Amino acid sequence: MHAMQYELTLPADYDMDVVRGRVARIGHLLDDWEGLGIKAYLMRERGVGGSPVNQYAPFYLWNTVDGMNSFLWGGAFQGLSDDFGRPPVRQWTGLAYEPAPAHEGDSASFAARVAVRHRRPVPDGVELSAVRDDAVRETARLAELDGAVLAAAAVDTSRWELVHFSLWEHEAPQAEGEVFQVLHLSAPGRHRLPRGRRR
Repeated sequence: MHAMQYELTLPADYDMDVVRGRVARIGHLLDDWEGLGIKAYLMRERGVGGSPVNQYAPFYLWNTVDGMNSFLWGGAFQGLSDDFGRPPVRQWTGLAYEPAPAHEGDSASFAARVAVRHRRPVPDGVELSAVRDDAVRETARLAELDGAVLAAAAVDTSRWELVHFSLWEHEAPQAEGEVFQVLHLSAPGRHRLPRGRRR
């Protein structure tokens, strides 16, 4: 599993209905993208839910590097770059993934209203296997909470940054971090995302 995100921070007076309209028009295009586990089309709106910025910030969980590369280099990402300028794309190596029990079956409903992203540095001098094991436990804990849809953990070893990502059915998530509105979910390969700890 590979996690990926880019952020488009927009002017304070930007009409965020433009972003909503864009997602409504094109969000379905990744609903069957080969190699994609989940794409959450995320937005923060200045002054809403404590957000200090207007931001469009999709978050991806990829099953395959080929799928991710096809998205970035095969034309889909070019449209966003043409419209908004090409943003830096963050990538993290997956450590753990857990669907909430109510959302793990093939026939289970799959919808979310908000997402939470919590990033933190991996401190110097710690035992890395212990940090990984803590991240795995936290992922499982989050997925068991009321209203959770899924939880994932990943690490960027170029910055030694750990990220926890979770999706929630309601607007009062039981997780710490930055809260995003979910405009659309594309999840063609969510049942192929490997559960539990990655080795």
